[in-house]
Amino acid sequence: MSPDVLSRQALNRALLGRQLLLTRAPAVAADPRPPDANSPARQAEARAEQVITTIEHLAGLQAQAPFPPYYGLWSRLADFRPSDLAGLLLDRRVVRIALMRGTIHLVSARDCLMLRPLLQPVLDRALSATYGPQLAGISLSELATAGRTLAEDRPRTFSELGALLSPRWPAHSPAALAQGVRALVPLVQVPPRAVWGTAGQALHTSAQAWLARPLDERASLAELVRRYLAAFGPASVADLQAWSGLSRLREIVDPLRPGLRPFRDESGRELFDLPDAPRPDPDTRAPVRLAAEFDNLLLSHADRTRIISEPNRRRLFTRNGVIPGAVLVRGFVAGSWRITATSAAAVLVVRPFEPITRRDQAAVAAEGQRLLRFARPDAPVRDVRFDPIAE
Repeated sequence: MSPDVLSRQALNRALLGRQLLLTRAPAVAADPRPPDANSPARQAEARAEQVITTIEHLAGLQAQAPFPPYYGLWSRLADFRPSDLAGLLLDRRVVRIALMRGTIHLVSARDCLMLRPLLQPVLDRALSATYGPQLAGISLSELATAGRTLAEDRPRTFSELGALLSPRWPAHSPAALAQGVRALVPLVQVPPRAVWGTAGQALHTSAQAWLARPLDERASLAELVRRYLAAFGPASVADLQAWSGLSRLREIVDPLRPGLRPFRDESGRELFDLPDAPRPDPDTRAPVRLAAEFDNLLLSHADRTRIISEPNRRRLFTRNGVIPGAVLVRGFVAGSWRITATSAAAVLVVRPFEPITRRDQAAVAAEGQRLLRFARPDAPVRDVRFDPIAE
């Protein structure tokens, strides 16, 4: 029996549904227990657990800049507050660490310990490609041990790590030494970095020291595949590799075939999915959404046409590596957004990539006002402005 064929629209709605962008999840999951005298504390814990559950469901949020994860959670959770995430960072229940594609992600503490060993080959390959010649002749195990000791003595910047390691390896670039430690040691960025309303240098210590737990060496790539499909499927092996940065995953997926459901896309590519994963009707209404900068929604497939056309991808993905916030209209990227703020006003500027109907413009403006109330609640004036259509 031939696998069912999924249209681009069907893949779009499946992705949006799993990314909580068709319907926002509640900020607090329903609690079947009766209220009691500790209900305010229990409510706060319920909010925290919902945020952690969401982050784990999404298999982390891209976080190479400090604050996009706040916007990413705002777009997916009803009544999300910045303090909901800031408190988890301060309590060490979520962390920022290099994972998929070698980029910084925000993940739960337990996912940090599970994912980091699985993704070590990604970091090894990037280190070899970028800094291999500069680290020639160094024992990488000795570099890792020395770097971890320094980072666990107290959190360090990479510049500080490089300067402290340089006397031991004076013939080698301090920057290369620091990047070697970044790749070889599971380093988390510690608060106040990425705590809403604060500023701080990127200071690093080991995940094991910060979380007072060892890495989960029992983690399996098969589980990584299932986690990916739950958040981004149906998807191809190439999609999985694009998201993770790992290679040769066909040999991991093939033994899982009996427990997966196969599909084809309109181009004939083989896709896999979890059998019971939600696949909404392709005609399901997709509300306007404002996706965060660097959102994994846009970065987690080799074929991204399920969410953005190729012309619009070239407009959104800038040459300097910055991926701005994306405006989703009827399920697909139709423009970008940014916030400009002064003491007098906060303005959300929309840069359309294509014509947007008046009705959809009104929906974008309404969503933009919601975002401004979240991001700039004290601004005396909040406005949404549309630039001319981008070439």
